[in-house]
Amino acid sequence: MKAYVFPGQGAQFTGMGKDLYDSNPKARELFNRADNILGFSLSGIMFEGTADELKQTKVTQPAIFLHSVASAICDADFKPDMVAGHSLGEFSALTAAGALSFEEGLKLVSDRAQAMQAACEEQPSTMAAVLNMEDKVVEKICAEVTSVIPLVIPANYNHPEQIVISGTVAAIEEACKRLKEAGAKRAVILPVGGAFHSPLMDSARKSLEAAIDKADMKKPICPVYQNVDALPHTVPASIKDNLKKQLTSPVKWTQTIQNMVADGALIFTEYGPGTVLTGMIKKIAPELFI
Repeated sequence: MKAYVFPGQGAQFTGMGKDLYDSNPKARELFNRADNILGFSLSGIMFEGTADELKQTKVTQPAIFLHSVASAICDADFKPDMVAGHSLGEFSALTAAGALSFEEGLKLVSDRAQAMQAACEEQPSTMAAVLNMEDKVVEKICAEVTSVIPLVIPANYNHPEQIVISGTVAAIEEACKRLKEAGAKRAVILPVGGAFHSPLMDSARKSLEAAIDKADMKKPICPVYQNVDALPHTVPASIKDNLKKQLTSPVKWTQTIQNMVADGALIFTEYGPGTVLTGMIKKIAPELFI
């Protein structure tokens, strides 16, 4: 069975999508539509913008969504048995699988980016990558720190060797210290300005809920494995409920890939800038790459 996956924020680079735009009329039409929908030249920033311009959340998220969805739509071989996306990538997966129209998917991503940016400005917060530490140990230490310095939680279960934690700056710093003492290979604070996938994104969740409620969500052409529970979904109401929870809940990527493999996935294809997810999948299911 064929599985298709879509990356989240952090996969962007200057020049992304230019080859696709130049070579494919269908892609060119999507890029031009995106510029019109958003009211600014997203494609111009993607093709020629500086790294600083491209890393703005309000630009980054629509840019990755556009690149990912265009790559899928323009591929004649895109015939998925199942799809999944990492964080932001879940919106790309839903759009590529026909649950959302391109316009609605892009508008939701734009609303999400702006809501997250506003939440980031409310309180100093950040994230950190933890390497070579068991999930249960990371969860235990985060709970211990939170009881003293609110708040830090596991946010991204990326693969068996990496968990990203999310929280207030003070709690993240303390958690990193304790995780290193407990034997983590590394616990490195990331250059991000917010505690994504934690309760500190609650204002963003509330802001996005209304837009999700209004969206015309259809039944996708295949199961969509969602971040909050790592399970396949095809019922529009359930998909919406999970999207609402996504911003304040951990991304269960390791569990998602394990479930997709258990359900028969043999070939994974990544659509979007870079190959970050492919690298993760090689660590989660190495038997598929032998």
